[in-house]
Order: sequence, then structure tokens, then C-alpha cells
Amino acid sequence: MSDGRSPQADRGLTRRRLLLGGAVAGLGAAAAVGADAVIRAGADAERNPGDPAGGGADAATAAAVGLATEPFHGRHQAGIATTPQAHASFVGLELLPQTDRDGIRRLLSVLSDDAARLTQGRPALADSEPELAAVPARLTVTFGFGSELVRRVAPHAAPEWLRALPPFGIDRLEPDWSDGDLLLQIAADDPFTVAHAVRMLLKDARSATSVRWVQSGFRRAAGSVPDGTTMRNLFGQVDGTVNPRPGDADFDGLVWVGADGGWLQHGTGFVLRRIRMDLDRWDRLDRGGREQSVGRFLANGAPLTGTEEHDEPDFEARTAIGFPVIPEFSHLRRARSDDPRERIHRRAYNYDASPSGGGISDSGLLFASFQADVDRQFVPLQRRLDELDLLNEWTTPIGSAVFAIPPGAEEGGFVGETLFAASA
Repeated sequence: MSDGRSPQADRGLTRRRLLLGGAVAGLGAAAAVGADAVIRAGADAERNPGDPAGGGADAATAAAVGLATEPFHGRHQAGIATTPQAHASFVGLELLPQTDRDGIRRLLSVLSDDAARLTQGRPALADSEPELAAVPARLTVTFGFGSELVRRVAPHAAPEWLRALPPFGIDRLEPDWSDGDLLLQIAADDPFTVAHAVRMLLKDARSATSVRWVQSGFRRAAGSVPDGTTMRNLFGQVDGTVNPRPGDADFDGLVWVGADGGWLQHGTGFVLRRIRMDLDRWDRLDRGGREQSVGRFLANGAPLTGTEEHDEPDFEARTAIGFPVIPEFSHLRRARSDDPRERIHRRAYNYDASPSGGGISDSGLLFASFQADVDRQFVPLQRRLDELDLLNEWTTPIGSAVFAIPPGAEEGGFVGETLFAASA
């Protein structure tokens, strides 16, 4: 006799029973029934926007944001080419000493299964608060592997760039924000959704890992600016104008690892830099000085030689007394390379922590970048900024981590299967 569950649900429940035990699975199944009711109620309200309980047009707007989903399964992991969501938490985990190859397989299987559920607005299988999963808000969960995780699964499979970045003169790195064995990048258009997903996935991981750091960031709220608007950082500057975008002719080659990458094919490399921004000192700089430091007008992000944000900068243009209009020390000039391969896909978020002492801000940027080869693409860019970027007067990297982002998973599989196949 059918109990109303889909075959996919039955398969997921069976896998989890094998992994976590029947008692926990039973609790998860009971919880899932409650969440299904919540989701059905939300769907009914969307189908009947005129219903007073649904809120009419307001309910339709809420549904457009809250019920939107991003696929979990596919060739590439979501959260990379995905249009950036408004909120993100980056979680760095350390493997426990006793977590071996089989333990990592179980961990990734459980995490992948629950991530697939949560991203589609369904509760994690052992979710004790299933109602909180009913608003996916374009939730994505992206997994990254540090060098130690790769070593424990396949000792010789790590790409050469999967290691700490070389030291830079501007770095003041703190262990609390650096390194890690397993990355979870959890992003959505609703901070409530992010918080719930973080908690559910950490519950899955606690028997095999410990939390090294959690870094949370934000952009403008969903719907507050037109689609395609370049984000601004807390200095007020437009941040990320020249950014390879999905659909660009060179995006795939810059971001995705090719066939020669072995188990990492269709994956990518990931760098997270926590950059403290001294807003209190930045406040003392006049607008002209700020624009000279950046190389762009703050009003709309146009280069100092142009009028619109996406105008091509003219680095040969001179002032009346012969100085470059866009200074050599400006961030725009230092970030630009003549080598088209030295480009990255950035997906940054602002952070704003609690200030202490006499300052009024403890803020900065979670600079997240994706590139097929960290050594060839990210490191040369960072070296140029390290040498002569005037913004270094107000910015300090205090955290740094590098991860390999494996390809996506097919339905019924888990993220990281290709790594295990490489060591078979």
C-alpha cells in the first residue's frame, strides 16, 4: 500500500537510515510530514492570492522571493554561477583526528542529502524545526575541500594550488579566520533561511568535524535594487564592475576546471579573504581622495576617464599638468592585468561586526573568488595589489583560506564522489 511518499523520498530515507540509524530517521520522517503541510499551505496561498489569509499582492511578492529555489543537483555546484543572494554564511570545519576516509564519505553523503532537501524547501530528514525549511529563498549550499580532506581520501589527488596562499606584505592573518578542511558556503535571500540551514548542516557534521570559523555577510536585500546592479562595499564604492559573468565567452575557461583536472573537472578553485576595512579612517578622506584611490567615481562607478560604470578606462589619459588621470596606485589600475587569463569570478559579501573600544565600526569585505587555477589567476592579481594599491592604507587582510570546489552531484549521489573514484 502506498503511503504517499515519492520514490525519491523513499530512497533518501533508506540511505539516511543506513547512515544515521533508524531512530533518528524515524524522527526525521515525522518532522517531514509537518513541513510538507506547511509547504502545501504556502502553495495554496500562492494559488489563491485574493484570499485575505494569503495577503493578495503582498503574498505574491513574498512568494516570488521566499519560494524561489535553485537546483542542487547538476554538473556544477550551485552558488558559483548563481546570481548572488542577499545573505551568506561561510563555515570552515576541521576534520576530527578519527574521521577517516569512510567517515568522510558518510559525512558528505549526509550533508549532500540534507542540502538537497533544504534548497528545495523541504526539511532536513532529522529536522526538529521543519517549518523553518518552508521558505528556501534561493538557498544554495556549496561544498569545498581543503588539502587535509583531500589527503585523507586520495593522498596524491590534490591540485598543486590547494595550499595556503603565499605570504603578502599587507597580510595580518588571524587563525580564527583562516584555513580549514571543509567549507560550507550557505547563501539565500533570507537570513532566517541561512541560519536554519547552517544549524541543520552543522548538526549533520558534528560527529566528524569541529567548527573552525563562521563568517557571515550581506548584500542589498532581494528586490531593493534592479537585477544586475553591481554591489557596493561599505566604503561606498561599486565593487566588482569588471567581473566575468555566466554567459560570457570566457567564463567557463576562467572558472571551471577542464578535462585535465581529473576528479576536479567541472569544479573550481575557491579563495576566501576576510578584509578589514578601516571605515573610521576612511571617513577622514575627502571625496576626491577616495576616487583617486579607487580609480572610479563613487557616484556610479565610472572610471575617472569615463561617464558610465562599464566604460573602458583610458590608462593613457593625462591631466593638464601631465599626471595620469587614473593614478598608477589606484585600485582599478593595480587590479587590471594585460594577461586575459589573470581574471577571477568574484562573489563578495560585506560584513559588519560589533565595534569595541573607541572605534565605531568593525567592518569589511568577505572577498570570495572562484577560478580554475588559484596560482595562475588569483596570486598574480594579489601580488600587484600587494605592491602598490593605495587602498591598502585602509584595508587589511585578516583571514585567508583556499578550497577545491568539486563538481556537482547527480540525483542519488553526493558531492565529492569523483574524489573517491580517483582513489579507487
